[in-house]
This record gives sequence, structure tokens and C-alpha cells, in this order.
Amino acid sequence: MPEIEPKDKSLKELRGIHLWHAPMSSCSQRVRLVLSETQKTFISNLVNLEKDEHSSESYQSIHPKGLVPALVCDGRLFIESIDIIQYLSSENPNLFEDSYKDFLRDADTSQMDLKLLTFEFLFRGTPPPSREVFEKFQKSHKNDWLKKFRSDFSKGFERQRIEDAVIRTAKVFNKLEMCLSDGRMYLSGDNFSLSDIAWIPNFHRFNLMKWSFEGTPKLRRWFSLVSQRQSYIEALLKWQPKELIEMLDGYTMHRISTGTAVSSFQREIE
Repeated sequence: MPEIEPKDKSLKELRGIHLWHAPMSSCSQRVRLVLSETQKTFISNLVNLEKDEHSSESYQSIHPKGLVPALVCDGRLFIESIDIIQYLSSENPNLFEDSYKDFLRDADTSQMDLKLLTFEFLFRGTPPPSREVFEKFQKSHKNDWLKKFRSDFSKGFERQRIEDAVIRTAKVFNKLEMCLSDGRMYLSGDNFSLSDIAWIPNFHRFNLMKWSFEGTPKLRRWFSLVSQRQSYIEALLKWQPKELIEMLDGYTMHRISTGTAVSSFQREIE
């Protein structure tokens, strides 16, 4: 869905680029990467996911699914990250001319696994919401899938569900590794493109989980290259809350020490 009619009609009066996003949201990171690469200025509207601001009536009038990001450009509303980055880059076709649509599709379909593994191996280390906060979210948010996901997370994901997500993630990383095996610098070829932008946040997130990339050395080299770009610093690193990253790192090391980290699941399925 590249563009939708806003429920909040005041959005149609906005001029310039307005972005509703969250610091740690991988989909938000994609959009910020394109904005940085194209040197577009934007008005930032942070959505505090920890405080469930995405379940408010006002935000759901902007994004009907209650997710981030949402972008308004001169009164036009876009709500899917892949559609947003394609729209934002349309004025710079030479910069992103080698982007492959199948890489964008793979990044999009991998999002659910990224979310599940993020919550299991990172966010489970953060303080859980109170019963009152949990019930308020379930009552106020209109996205049934997200409400069920929250409920499943609170109960604990089934082991098979986690393993299946790890298997699918390993397969798509192996696919990217194969693409890079011909010596190309970037995912789509010799030029940096939307394909790289779509995958950078995912790779960054799995680095936080301490995913083992021993079997994908070319993918590691690729990330070493793209993470040197100024956009990576501006769109990802500068937005990360330092205290949260330290907390997540401590939790990840605990999972490693107890043999329950994502890398342990990787070894079990090999």
C-alpha cells in the first residue's frame, strides 16, 4: 500500500516531510537511512513505543495499523517502510538505480521473524509492563495481530516458533551470502542501493543479538563496508538510547552464558 488517504485530514495541509518514527524501529531506520543518503530534511515526530504511544487514538488516526513509521510529504501519507523508501528515492534514480525488488521483498517478508527474535532475544531483557498497562494496550490498540503478538510474548513464545524464525533467517542470510559470492561490493551490484538500505537495519539488529555470522563471511564484509557510511551513523547509531543498548547487551551476554542465546539456536539447527 504505497499511499493511503489520511483519516486525520489535517495531515493534508502539511508541507515538507514529516516523519513519525521510533529510535529502535528497524522500519524507521530504513526511512531515516534514505533521508540521510538523499540529504532530505524532515520534521521528526518521535513515537514512544515503550509508553505505547502508538496505541493512542491520535496516532492511529495517522497510521491505521498503529505501527511506525508513517510519513507525510506535502500532504501525502505513506505508511509502509518499503513503499516509503521507494517513494523518497524516486527523485534520485541514479543513486539507487541497481536496487533489486526481490531483495526489498525479502527484507519486507523477513520483518515478522526479525520482530519475533528481537522480542525474544533482546526485549525480554527489559522490564515487563504492568497488568494495567498491558490491558490498556489490548483495549486501545486496533491492530489485532499486534495485540495477539503482545499476548504471545507475555506468555512466552513456543520453542518451535522461535526455531522456525531462526531457520528462515539463516536461509535468507545464506541467500544474501550467495549473491555476494560473485565479488560484488553491494547487494545489488557495485552501487549502493535500496537493497542495502532495506537490509542494514536487520543486520544491525542481529548484531545486537550476537547472531553468529561465521558461515556468511561475505555478508560480514558487506556490513563492515556499509556501516562506514555517514548515513549509518546518522540514521541508526545517533538515535540509539545508550542506556537501552547497555541493558540489551547485558541481557544478551546473560543468554549466551546460559546457552539460550540466538546463537545457541543456530547451532542446534545446523
